[in-house]
Amino acid sequence: MRSPLRICGGVYRNFRGRRQAKENRAPPRGGLTIVNTSPLDNSEARGDCSRLVSVLFFKRFLQRPFQIASIIPSSKALVERVASKMDFSQPRVIAEYGPGEGVHSREIARRMSPDSHLLLFELDAAFSRALERQFAGDARVHVIHGDAASLPYELKRRGIACCDYILSGIPFSILKIDKKRALLRKTHDALAPGGSFIIYQVTNELKQHATLFEHAESEYFLQNIPPMFITVFQRAPSLHGRGRRAAQPRKPSGLVRVGADRSA
Repeated sequence: MRSPLRICGGVYRNFRGRRQAKENRAPPRGGLTIVNTSPLDNSEARGDCSRLVSVLFFKRFLQRPFQIASIIPSSKALVERVASKMDFSQPRVIAEYGPGEGVHSREIARRMSPDSHLLLFELDAAFSRALERQFAGDARVHVIHGDAASLPYELKRRGIACCDYILSGIPFSILKIDKKRALLRKTHDALAPGGSFIIYQVTNELKQHATLFEHAESEYFLQNIPPMFITVFQRAPSLHGRGRRAAQPRKPSGLVRVGADRSA
């Protein structure tokens, strides 16, 4: 049986061959040109971009296997399942820990309303640069090259009181216990009453540590390589019975550097 690295190497070589053949084709008759009006408009261009970024994902995994945690990005089925855990019927403030090449981020941005905000916390410099390029034209998306623990600071400097949802794909199982619990505390406190912390992980060990949250619900999702636990932790609703509602950022000075930010 061939190792996963040999298999992936073959896939990568085949991809390069197909791409080179595609580039060598003659242009279509009539000089038809595909024009993108936004980064997410053209499906063919989007597909090429996602495949190229996936090559970056594989390279970063080889260089930092414990930080990246998976050899390939999340499947389309997993992305859609995770996004289904969020309500996009009104403006939302959403944070994502460890977006990697942005497969979940793109789906969230596609579903978000024009008044929503998405904060992406990415430690890896190469992924961070790739995310900045992907979302350069989307003022709703803020790329922060820094630790997820800086979430309270990033919210405060934008004049945002709290998040409606926080999504995480970072491998909590490799974090030291004190760092793990500190990040869970910051995550809990950054959520609006009734807000949700959503994780997708190979193991479900975080459940035993996330005791701050009032409710947790898990499912084992098989349509991904590897299969993942999707767990939704919910912060207790307010005593006054008011629903989830994150504060909107102050205008306009708090959002001067949208699209690509660097944490201090």
